[in-house]
Amino acid sequence: MKYLVAISRIFVGVLFIISGFIKLNDPVGFSFKLEEYFSSAVLNLPFFEPYALGISIFVVIFEVILGVFLLIGYKPKFTVWSLFAMIVFFTFLTFYSAYFNKVTDCGCFGDAIKLTPWESFTKDVVLLVFILILLKGIKYIKPILKPLGLTVVSLLSFIACLSFAYYVLMHLPAIDFRPYKVGANIIDNMIAPDDAPKAEIEYTWTFMVNGNEQQYITSGSYPSVDGDYVKVDTKVVKEGYEPPIHDFSMEQDGEDYTEDLMAEPKLIMIVMYNLMKAEGEGLSKLKSFVNSAEKSGYKVIGITASGLEQQEAINKNHGVDLDFYFCDETALKTIVRSNPGILKIHNGTIQQKVHWNDIFDITFK
Repeated sequence: MKYLVAISRIFVGVLFIISGFIKLNDPVGFSFKLEEYFSSAVLNLPFFEPYALGISIFVVIFEVILGVFLLIGYKPKFTVWSLFAMIVFFTFLTFYSAYFNKVTDCGCFGDAIKLTPWESFTKDVVLLVFILILLKGIKYIKPILKPLGLTVVSLLSFIACLSFAYYVLMHLPAIDFRPYKVGANIIDNMIAPDDAPKAEIEYTWTFMVNGNEQQYITSGSYPSVDGDYVKVDTKVVKEGYEPPIHDFSMEQDGEDYTEDLMAEPKLIMIVMYNLMKAEGEGLSKLKSFVNSAEKSGYKVIGITASGLEQQEAINKNHGVDLDFYFCDETALKTIVRSNPGILKIHNGTIQQKVHWNDIFDITFK
């Protein structure tokens, strides 16, 4: 038991720190995932949605701190029981998501490692087993430092987490795992290679033959059956390749301008997924920034999921004349974690991407 506890202690502690740090790198992204869980379509807890960001910051810092506590042996009972409570909750959440197919990605490792709902559930079950071992052998969890050392490490860990969270909130994630990172070409990431695996789909055909319903399974072809067609059901047996970017478009008046705009050599794209939620301080910086960009020969556009009325209000209230294009809100939230966020693009390749706090870090060449 002593050795099992030692192995479990290292495994659980390291995994919680890694998982928590990845989410701490992008707490806004994790808050979007929490909003998805809180929505009426999933857990039906919409009253929590306004507090999603605060909850996400608390959860990820707590996750990292518990991992540190476990590794250094600080307050073993509090730590292990907290880990147990957290993993029981996460196991329920991932099972609910997987069984009812409500949330396709739990967000356990942010955008760094994508897990299917059942993979997430399996991961949580494995962690639960290791934590149960820790509960059984809690007496073997000994501190590796003296009391003062434990306090200092714990306090420094908390301060480091809080400081890092503040930094990424005021700027952007320190590490960008998304397909819209600097250096990525948007158009290239929207194209599937010619040799990409195709989805395998099973077709179940139902026919009325001699007064009885009979089913025939094919991979897509219409079966040769001497009977009357009733219906066909399809099931994806094996998922095919999906391009990293598959939900991005730039539309205006019902027309898609994505390829035309991505061919621009000098493009500034101001992303505001929801104009009603855009930060006022960020909006106040747009006028001088847009003027500087246009004087340098850049085409400046806005891209949003909000309607025409809100677009006109932004232009009028902030003294700009942005040409707005429509895009799905989820895609825009993925592109940049600030509202507004600014991208400098050359022929579809992202050269710079900044939070509105850093808007004047954009260079015009």
